[in-house]
Amino acid sequence: MKYIKKVTKFTILLVLLFIIFNITAYSYAYLSPKLQIKSANKFMLFDQDNELFFQGSGDSKWVSLDNISDNVIKTTIETEDKNFYKHKGFDYLRIMKAMYVNVVSRNKSQGASTITQQYAKNLFLDFSKTWKRKWDEMWYTIEIETHYKKKDILEGYLNTINYGHGMYGIENASQFYFGKKAKDLDLAEAAILTGIPKSPSNYSPLINYDKAKERQVLILKNLLKEKKISNEEYNQASNEKLTFVGEKEKEELSTVMYYQDAVMKELKSLKEIPSTFLETGGLKIYTSLNLKSQKELEANVKETLGDNELETAAVLLDPQTGGVKALVGGKDYTKSEYNRAISAKRQVGSTMKPFLYYAALENGFTASTTFTSEQTTFTFSNKDTYSPKNYNEKYGNKPISMATAISYSENIYAVKTHLFLGEDTLINMARRVGITSKLDKVPSLALGTSEISMLEMAGGYATFANEGYKVKPHFIEKVVDQEGNILYEADNKKELVLNSSLTFILNNLLTATYDSAFIDYNYPTAINLASKMTHTYALKSGTTNTDNWYIGYNKDVVALVWCGYDDNRNLEPKEYKFAQNIWIKSIEDYMQGKEDNWYQPKDNVVGVLVNPITGKPATKNDTKTKMMYYIKGTEPTMTDPVFDELLTDKKET
Repeated sequence: MKYIKKVTKFTILLVLLFIIFNITAYSYAYLSPKLQIKSANKFMLFDQDNELFFQGSGDSKWVSLDNISDNVIKTTIETEDKNFYKHKGFDYLRIMKAMYVNVVSRNKSQGASTITQQYAKNLFLDFSKTWKRKWDEMWYTIEIETHYKKKDILEGYLNTINYGHGMYGIENASQFYFGKKAKDLDLAEAAILTGIPKSPSNYSPLINYDKAKERQVLILKNLLKEKKISNEEYNQASNEKLTFVGEKEKEELSTVMYYQDAVMKELKSLKEIPSTFLETGGLKIYTSLNLKSQKELEANVKETLGDNELETAAVLLDPQTGGVKALVGGKDYTKSEYNRAISAKRQVGSTMKPFLYYAALENGFTASTTFTSEQTTFTFSNKDTYSPKNYNEKYGNKPISMATAISYSENIYAVKTHLFLGEDTLINMARRVGITSKLDKVPSLALGTSEISMLEMAGGYATFANEGYKVKPHFIEKVVDQEGNILYEADNKKELVLNSSLTFILNNLLTATYDSAFIDYNYPTAINLASKMTHTYALKSGTTNTDNWYIGYNKDVVALVWCGYDDNRNLEPKEYKFAQNIWIKSIEDYMQGKEDNWYQPKDNVVGVLVNPITGKPATKNDTKTKMMYYIKGTEPTMTDPVFDELLTDKKET
């Protein structure tokens, strides 16, 4: 009996506190300034030529509730919040029911957000799952319910909700999917559209018609159960054959969606921009986007990959500023909105080697420095062994120059260099050029076994491309509010972190990857691309069982392409050609009409005609010769020793 009294008193106390909290919160909200919901989270994105290429919520296609079909209003309310007109922002009975279901089922599948809560989240918040975000959502919900009528809230919600494929708002969605105005949508069409916002990547009829249809029928059954429609209306709507026009527009739209997502992610990270857009009343975001290059890049992806599960990511970056000119985060945005270019980390393979070889040049190596190319087992002091292999297990069984090692992407040479310099050297080098991903201090790091993001790699290579300056890859150049006040402007200052003479030498060494002068016991890794090049590029490929990279550059652009599977399955031999094909088409498109503005040697750099394989000065007996570059005083001689001949046992370290 005492226990029941205590529980009763505690329950009464909780109820009283709840009532007091609600009275206080809604009173405070009433006295607070009115939120400007029609301008909140409005954004306009401009390309490098200040041309508008994307407009977010609050665009010119905002329509009043009177110009939205009753079918949409009916399906939306019954699906998302059937007590919408009865609550003041929170459906407490629904919340308690959801909590009960989640506890019983031991998962969090049941949600209870009202339309007002969803509207508040869409307008003012990101989608993080923090307590602060939950608290902010609650407060904005109270403010919206206090200052606006239900008609205004529903109208705003329907004009800002994400219907997939970059379509924000019911009017945009109606035009995109069905080619008609929102006021003309019939019941079947309205039910299809209402089903999309729960998960646009799953319930868009252009992505998965079967799933979209299942959800449409579920929504119609719910309307029938609640007696909002008749049996005849249910049968007619569920059996209606729908015709979509979005397929025709999908291709042009998707060219910028990965880029737009990257811009919005960067926007949220800028400390200069308020975490909510309340004070801004709308934002104009000026980006680095070259729309022509973006469309060309996506066209090259579609043409090369066709219809299979293989995924890709690609970046075109201005090495002088760090501005991203074009970006593709996947093969098809309509099928997967996951942006691999900015979110994925993959094994980089041999694209790690240029960082190693720059560090080697800095530590006394030259283009002619030689190690022996042969099958090698490295034995360490703790008796561990490591036996890397060259691709296709091809070895020269003779001393080869650094230039040759780069041309063939020799693994043995790379590991010997890595261990010779010390395993910290490569990690420190990567950090200098802006790579922040976790790098393992292991012999195989030289072969790219650590995982790094595409944007980091593009930024690292930009340091070579601009002759030694670290730049920060970015999408946003400037953010302006509606009154023209500049809220943020990118700082494109460059920090000199590398020696320009050594970057010149490395950049020329990376042309060996497609130079026929290096054909010997092996072939340059990108020799098949030589005939397709109209400009000079530094180029390095990276190959693992699961990943294929091509990264190349000159003064004007860094072009990076990755191909692989999201589930990390092994690539088929025929699939290793795709990344290089996308790369060569895209960089050539970007360079079309531009001069071949290649790097010029510095005063302390000299060119020497050498045998490219051995690195020794050329003689009249050499059938192939190559001009290679050296810091004055480090030119090769005929008597230069092979580095691993200096070791006590060339198969131990």
